[in-house]
Amino acid sequence: MIYNDFKGLKLSRLGFGCMRFALKEDGEVDQEKVDKMFDLAMEKGVNYYDTAYPYLNGKSEPAMAKALSRYPRDSYYIADKFPGHSLPGPVDNIALFNISLNRCQTEYFDFYLLHNITEWSVKIYEDPAYHIMPDIFRMRDEGKIKHLGFSFHGGPELLEKLLTKYEGEFEFVQIQLNYLDWTLQEAKEKYDIITRHGLGVWVMEPVRGGKLAVLSDEDSAKLRSFPDYTSDASFAFRFLQDLPNVKVVLSGMNEVFQVEDNLRTFEKHVPLTEEERNTLLEIAEGLKKGVPCTACRYCCKGCPMGLDIPYLLQCYNDYKYADSLTSSMRLDALDEDKKPAACIGCGQCSHACPQGIDVPAALAELAELYAKGPNWAVASKGRHDAIRKDLNMD
Repeated sequence: MIYNDFKGLKLSRLGFGCMRFALKEDGEVDQEKVDKMFDLAMEKGVNYYDTAYPYLNGKSEPAMAKALSRYPRDSYYIADKFPGHSLPGPVDNIALFNISLNRCQTEYFDFYLLHNITEWSVKIYEDPAYHIMPDIFRMRDEGKIKHLGFSFHGGPELLEKLLTKYEGEFEFVQIQLNYLDWTLQEAKEKYDIITRHGLGVWVMEPVRGGKLAVLSDEDSAKLRSFPDYTSDASFAFRFLQDLPNVKVVLSGMNEVFQVEDNLRTFEKHVPLTEEERNTLLEIAEGLKKGVPCTACRYCCKGCPMGLDIPYLLQCYNDYKYADSLTSSMRLDALDEDKKPAACIGCGQCSHACPQGIDVPAALAELAELYAKGPNWAVASKGRHDAIRKDLNMD
């Protein structure tokens, strides 16, 4: 197992993400399978296990805890997350935090994160009425959180603002990072910002929800031509292993064969050759279905509506690859007169675009995708109800 030093801790570079445990026909977690996967992971040196309050409708935390309870507490690290993005309104944050502690059968969290910060959810996290930041900082100061971070789905500008504003409060940031999102979701810029601020980078979605684990026959053949090929997924992980400030790579494994394959990849670091790296980036470009915006911002200068067109086009590109609640939340954060439907189609932006992008057409399509795509308010209702029930608010 490859390990990284973080604040004097020896962390396995492969972390076990607990969001995708297999469920049985009755909807309960297949605990026998979880135990088997954890046994294999522990045997091979994985010591970082990541869950969150809402994962699997609250079933992830206890399933993880049950599997880990068979091992000494000092042989693994538990990471959990505070669901500020899912709150139905101001709640008793400490009580909610303690629910997670109880579910995880622990008196403290080795790592704890503010969950899913975006341009939309940051307004909740920073709203004095919700009192989230002071309460979570208090839990850290009382020793119930050993290392504090946050998971992030917003853009580089917000990330820079947060790390500057809360200098010294957080120790790591978890971002969506893989060889596709290196450019598609500006992950390279985010990685550089986090590194420049001296924080550790944690990785989620290393294989983009499995899409980079099983490529098309054509793309897979390109990777199979290399002598170090073991699986499509292994190349995605090796891309991340080459980034020195990536401390932990989380993989949401739900089958034993996935654990076995990932363990082989993380047994030792096999750096990508220049040809292998270039091939991955070429495959990434072929997977994209959006527009080639370089964020030069020439389009913004003459926009009569004052739209942040590069921001909108980044959401558009993400939508074009796959429906995304993240992009929905990022658009939710905008005032109505700054959303894609506010475009009047004057074409000033297209004339200014060095890439020749038909911006009005893209924004019109984005407005349609946003209107009919994943809706955060609808997705949150079940989470709101669960929190109310857990806190006896009804």
